Amino acid sequence: MPKVHLIEDDSIIAEVITEQLTDRGFLVEWSSSGIEGLDKARSSRPDVVIIDRMLPDVDGVVVIEALRRSQMRMPVLVLSALDTVEERVRGLNMGGDDYLAKPFAAAELFARIEALLRRPAEANEVVLRVGPLELDRIERTVKRGSRKIELQPRQFRLLEYMMRRADQPLSRGMLLNEVWGYKFVPTTNLVDVHIGHLRQKVDGSGEIPLINTVRGAGFILRSIGAEHENERKLATVSC
Repeated sequence: MPKVHLIEDDSIIAEVITEQLTDRGFLVEWSSSGIEGLDKARSSRPDVVIIDRMLPDVDGVVVIEALRRSQMRMPVLVLSALDTVEERVRGLNMGGDDYLAKPFAAAELFARIEALLRRPAEANEVVLRVGPLELDRIERTVKRGSRKIELQPRQFRLLEYMMRRADQPLSRGMLLNEVWGYKFVPTTNLVDVHIGHLRQKVDGSGEIPLINTVRGAGFILRSIGAEHENERKLATVSC
């Protein structure tokens, strides 16, 4: 039975969520404040945390940051009446895994939780490494060797997805579904534009291209070794 820890100060909303999730087979524990919720989550180690962004004692993102600093990597779903792009980005950048605006349908909440639980265990890794690339999910930083790479939030998510599936061809439909959340494949060059911008940042001058186009299939992030890149740089210098 999956364990959910709900941190919500509104008792009516908490009661509805608890009832809905219990009916669907979840074991739900409820905290009405951020400090209480943080302590209970640390001790009970739930499978998923649902947290209200606006708590009476502390900002929900502060609780998320504290969880991540405690090396707790369970998925966190942020609930909030603050539905601006800036607020959603902040919640995700602080370590949240998904963001659901109030008011919401119980069916959507359940679907979001199920999606978080379906994520592979590797999704909890803090630092991803593929060849010379290193991505830190908590610090939100990316490096290629010693070179720092500045990415926009969507570019960061796109690169993270590709790094988790290094050396696998990824179709435009897969990327639209997993990175943008589309359940259909629209007629758009959205993926190509973002891949182009990401490639300009990841593949610098004189570096072996990591992001490649696969004709008729989509794109692939190749996991070349850092030593191969150093060999190429030395060869370039000697020429």
